[in-house]
Amino acid sequence: MTTHVSIALTPEQQQLSAAVAQFAARHAPIDATRAGLDELAAGQLPSWWGALVDNGFHAVHLPEAVGGQGGGLADMACVLEAAGAALLPGPLLTTAIAGAAVASQQSPAAQTLLKELAEGATAVVVAREQSEFRGRRAGDAWRLTGSSGLALGMCSAQRVVLPFTDEAGALLWAVVNPLEGQVESRRGTDLTTDLGILHLRDHTVPATAVLTELDTELVTDLTVAFTASAAAGITQWCVDIVTEHLRTREQFGKPIGTFQALQHKAAMLLVNSALATAAAWDAVRALGGSADPDQHRLTACSAAVRAVMPVPGLVLEALTMLGAIGFTWEHDLHLYWRRATSLAASIGPVSRWTRELGELSATATRDMTVNLGESDGDFRAQVSEILDRALTLSDNGFSRQGDYPEFAVGARRELLADAGLIAPHWPAPWGCDATVRQQLIVDEEFGKRAALVRPSVGIAEWILPSLMAAGSAELQERFVPTTLRGELSWCQLFSEPGAGSDLASLSTRAVRVEGGWRINGHKIWTSLAHRADFGALLARTDPDAPKHRGIGYFILDMRSPGVEFRQITQSSGRAEFNEVFLTDVFVPDEMLLGDPAAGWQLAISTMAHERVAISGYVNIDRMGALRELVAVTSDPDPVLHAIGEIDAYTNALKALGVRETLRLLDGQPPGPASSIAKVATNVMLRRAAELTLSLTGSLALEQDSQPAVVAPYLDLPAELIGGGTTEIQLNIIAQLILGLPRK
Repeated sequence: MTTHVSIALTPEQQQLSAAVAQFAARHAPIDATRAGLDELAAGQLPSWWGALVDNGFHAVHLPEAVGGQGGGLADMACVLEAAGAALLPGPLLTTAIAGAAVASQQSPAAQTLLKELAEGATAVVVAREQSEFRGRRAGDAWRLTGSSGLALGMCSAQRVVLPFTDEAGALLWAVVNPLEGQVESRRGTDLTTDLGILHLRDHTVPATAVLTELDTELVTDLTVAFTASAAAGITQWCVDIVTEHLRTREQFGKPIGTFQALQHKAAMLLVNSALATAAAWDAVRALGGSADPDQHRLTACSAAVRAVMPVPGLVLEALTMLGAIGFTWEHDLHLYWRRATSLAASIGPVSRWTRELGELSATATRDMTVNLGESDGDFRAQVSEILDRALTLSDNGFSRQGDYPEFAVGARRELLADAGLIAPHWPAPWGCDATVRQQLIVDEEFGKRAALVRPSVGIAEWILPSLMAAGSAELQERFVPTTLRGELSWCQLFSEPGAGSDLASLSTRAVRVEGGWRINGHKIWTSLAHRADFGALLARTDPDAPKHRGIGYFILDMRSPGVEFRQITQSSGRAEFNEVFLTDVFVPDEMLLGDPAAGWQLAISTMAHERVAISGYVNIDRMGALRELVAVTSDPDPVLHAIGEIDAYTNALKALGVRETLRLLDGQPPGPASSIAKVATNVMLRRAAELTLSLTGSLALEQDSQPAVVAPYLDLPAELIGGGTTEIQLNIIAQLILGLPRK
């Protein structure tokens, strides 16, 4: 399992990122960068720029026809991410943006510029909103006057792509040589990149240097996407440097990485780094794979909010974990901090992006569809035929799990169950043994049929995989098909009053007796126990065994003598949780799954299924009240900002899931996305609730308001705690993913 999430998904991209990192280590170690800060500020190219050009890193995304490498935007993003992590100085980012902006243009000016960039020329694109260039016709040329505003890389740029307005107010773009104007050098926040302003006065630009078809919006989106890629690399460097520090730095005779507060801070740094990387990746993915400008802008806004703007704060958080050493000039962190601050300033302010995203979300949503191509055509045809048949049938009742559409029972559900399409990833005959690709095909085919609600087995989705893995054939035949048809309801008897999320500390005892086990104990927070026919029960079978051993995994008939439950009324007034009391409850041997001491591993498997399922909550719209409020309020501005903030977070979470899907499709092992998504989802849910309450005012006075405000808020604790609290998930991330030492 990798320590952090990277833009590089494919083996080829991973090799490219590694090659850039090796280049930086060999040619541009940070000590050498420090020695040349004055030269860099003056716009002098690093001594290794020629070697970078020889390796083709600067032109990965440029067409082969002009001398580039013929790669995609995602490939260049990998280069920029690795360069960001290595603090590679100079104008690589600005030059890459310029090349991407004109890469698809066929005009003479564009083709000339692309060839110059491929040969190693440096460039910068001036932002439309920061410049004030005006142009007037002068025969076959233009005369330009104006200033660029502050621009990174201006002093080192050999070509500048700048916008100007003509006498009629039309917007055009031109390629100019800044040496022919006046470049005013400024002292930049980022000490590794020059900063300047280009001034032109009646500067002559031939008509052949004017870009006739450049899309201003696309330029902006590309700028944000590539800036986000560089910023993502900075966050990954922070994760690495903090993790190493916490592993090796000692206080009070032990590594400070054993302190839970620091473990949680480091884990949250990883979570935020993963979201930043996912948002940057998604912006590049949209620009490289979609012709829809709304998709470009949605992802650019999300990347600005989640992958660029938060990064200075993330570096500062890393500094606080390093302590005073991180605040010294000698430590490299301040150079990263300065660059992160400069990158954020170059696209700011954040309010621009949150408002625009809030407005966009009213009419557009991020398309997270994975292109599956034409593979598995026979499987798709088979699924399509079954689902079409299902549309001709109906269900006429509900299971004991509730009166929700996904729990409806009848002829339609029975058809889908028998076809293995309720849980297609399960082994036949219960599922289809579906591969990751085939599971996505099933998702797509259900999605094409809005009238067809996909059935759910509820809590059993997290239990039956353990039963299929360790239960006898007789148990599988008894429980799996009936559950799929909606005839059985399940609960999960894991948590205890004295154990909570620490399942291994459970005290419920199972003592072997003739023909089975006698169980005594007390479970709590058991969802739907009052409706359940059976439950998955953890009980300690060997009190002398180590904490994580000597635990059995039992299937309990909830109607057994000695089983009592008491419903727990929640703050919302609903009563879906229960206390369950077990007094001399007999469970026959055949209802024990696997070895009497191996229940812990089965429990971990069950909880893993639960975490994946719960991370899917992000697909539920948490901003219904805010969206309705926009239409009726006299001041929609703060509401739009709130919607934009949450949409950016949600889009990054979705992108994290799509990335993991693509990794699995590529045959790669699972990464850390599941645990990261659980923590990130909790953060998003809380923030969405806070913003809704702060903006909807008096609606929260009424529990059953329309739109609903306080009712979903009062149900929030169930979502935040279910599947393991955020704190437990942070422990898992810190210890199992970052490798920080246990106490």
